Amino acid sequence: MISRSFDKRMRKLYDNALRISLENVGRIVIMSDCHRADGRYNDNFAANEKITFRALKYYYEMGYTYIELGDGDELWENKKYDEIINVYNEIFWMLSLFYQRGRLYMLYGNHDIVKRRKRFCDKYLQSYYCENERKDLPLMENIKIHEALVISMNNRRWNYNTGNITELLLVHGHQGDFLNDRIWKVTRWLVRYVWRPLELVGFSNPGTRPVNNYKNRGKKGKVEEWSEYSRVPVIAGHTHRPSLPDNGGTYYNCGSLVHPRCITAIELERNTVRLVKWCTEVEWNGVLTIKRSIIDEKPIIS
Repeated sequence: MISRSFDKRMRKLYDNALRISLENVGRIVIMSDCHRADGRYNDNFAANEKITFRALKYYYEMGYTYIELGDGDELWENKKYDEIINVYNEIFWMLSLFYQRGRLYMLYGNHDIVKRRKRFCDKYLQSYYCENERKDLPLMENIKIHEALVISMNNRRWNYNTGNITELLLVHGHQGDFLNDRIWKVTRWLVRYVWRPLELVGFSNPGTRPVNNYKNRGKKGKVEEWSEYSRVPVIAGHTHRPSLPDNGGTYYNCGSLVHPRCITAIELERNTVRLVKWCTEVEWNGVLTIKRSIIDEKPIIS
């Protein structure tokens, strides 16, 4: 059941969101839930760093605009953002290339909600120290991290009355979740000072286990329920469960970058939406390669 207050909040997000046109941009790739951390044992992103770097390089060279849909960095478990940037300097270098060419948009999720503060972004994302050149270089100067973004398919706004899919609302997907939205500061404290020490001594994160995702596959979050209720098409992350809707559905999920041995993403091009994965494969001659494959592909009806 969708409450009136939550419906009002989501519609306000949609109405006030920054808008970009797919027709003007051309190609878009959307990724979520990277959870970049400090490189220690409990860093769930570490295993897929090289896969992610290869994917970003591909999308950069192919002219895509990159949208990061929240939880890009694990800032619940880690206080020191500069350590994350230093550990994954190649990834942030690629992000800076996208940004310098006007092809980068970032949203915040529950695990990196502090990025909504301009003071935080000014402190950490203006520049980074390049050890090769031994000086500070521009990173993402004056970047603004959004809560929501709208992609226009044909330069027309969404019509609540007709329900035509002319725009896609992008949010992280934690909105409306009691633990991750309403009391996120309490949950962050528990994760940082209770769960993180357990991870460091060997307990694995149950949220990234395949069996856990399988068991939770039928459960719908507030944002998915709202999308079905309002008929507003939404692309989200948060659950780590990638999906494209069946015919007539309105909820898309791009998955995460912390799947075992692979990462997933959503690509938008012309009137087509693709759910793809990147993973390592062994060729017949024993060479290890990183390949992109299409999981599902559908037209976007507008």
